Amino acid sequence: MADNKGNAGAAGAGAVYGLGFIGALVYYISTANGFWDGVWGVLQSLVWPAFFVYGVMDKLNIP
Repeated sequence: MADNKGNAGAAGAGAVYGLGFIGALVYYISTANGFWDGVWGVLQSLVWPAFFVYGVMDKLNIP
């Protein structure tokens, strides 16, 4: 059997992404004003890490 010790950190990262996805989904849908805002919220919740990293880099003035 193969030794999978190299993938130990991946499970934690997946859990963080999953919880972040659920949180972003709830937030974006709860702030939606209509159906298409809700659809846009679902799409945004799929890529929330990109928005987060962009915001952090923008605040830290990293080019």
